[in-house]
Amino acid sequence: MFQIKDWILLAAALFSIVLGVMAPRIGEPVQSVPMYSMMTLLFFSFLPIRFGAMVRSIKSISWTVLIYLFVKMVLLPLLIFLLFRLYFPKYALAALFISGVSTGVAAPFFGGLVNANISVVLTMVVFSSVLVPFTLPALAQGMAGESLEISFYAMLRLLCIVVFVPLALAEGFKYYLPKLSKRIFRVQYPVALSCFVVTNLGIFSKYSAFLRAEPATVLAALGITSFLAGLYFLSAVAVATPRPVAERLGVIVSFAIPNNVLAMVFSAEFFGPLETTVAAMYTIPFFCLLVPLRMYQRWAESRLQSPDLPDDKSGFNV
Repeated sequence: MFQIKDWILLAAALFSIVLGVMAPRIGEPVQSVPMYSMMTLLFFSFLPIRFGAMVRSIKSISWTVLIYLFVKMVLLPLLIFLLFRLYFPKYALAALFISGVSTGVAAPFFGGLVNANISVVLTMVVFSSVLVPFTLPALAQGMAGESLEISFYAMLRLLCIVVFVPLALAEGFKYYLPKLSKRIFRVQYPVALSCFVVTNLGIFSKYSAFLRAEPATVLAALGITSFLAGLYFLSAVAVATPRPVAERLGVIVSFAIPNNVLAMVFSAEFFGPLETTVAAMYTIPFFCLLVPLRMYQRWAESRLQSPDLPDDKSGFNV
């Protein structure tokens, strides 16, 4: 079910979190690096994707994927913020950020494991990454504007830099240096691993004193992220239920695997340790998602084999 690289990545992520909290001096030299680590991760994520071709094909994109994007980037984070403000007001902003961030760059990998429709997943990754510099600051300002001292334009500027600079660099490499871009992409895993470690060390060393003084916050954050993961999963199932199994799986992956590293960078830059901790703790349900994904895949495919149910042959084209 899991590959050795997945275990290494999870272990490195958790170890660097603990190290940053318990030995903050080690992380002090890299406290200004997380934003650049995020940009590096996005650069590698954009390298294999022909963004220009996807933009040119936008006319052929089904209305369903536009609905998925609206639900993922606007409706779902809005509803979750309102739910948390009513029942868990302390975590309302944190829930908004992790819910409103773009689909994670690891989503296509998870989608491939469960035979999801990869066209759906890739479309969600690319277009949600392009939209997030505009939607997330607007949601933050609109939902909590009265309590925020950060301007909409400051948040917009940060996310535009983080997303569009690596996108432009990746497009430039693919156009002018195609052979070099392929060689660079081969080292994606060790580079990504290093970026995760450096990001966690930089962020958690910064908030070490807070986290050691309030260990209950870490446990609460883990509970909150597990609850959120369940909400994302169920919301995706509800939105995509009439669609083919492969597309449903693609929507679940796109909803339930957010770019929590980007949420960590965003929260650390503008907000406090609570929001950053929640974003970081999503690392655990992030990897554990494969178990319910496998269960849903088997259940949905078994229903298709029932003679009383119609065959599900419709598809999604990008």
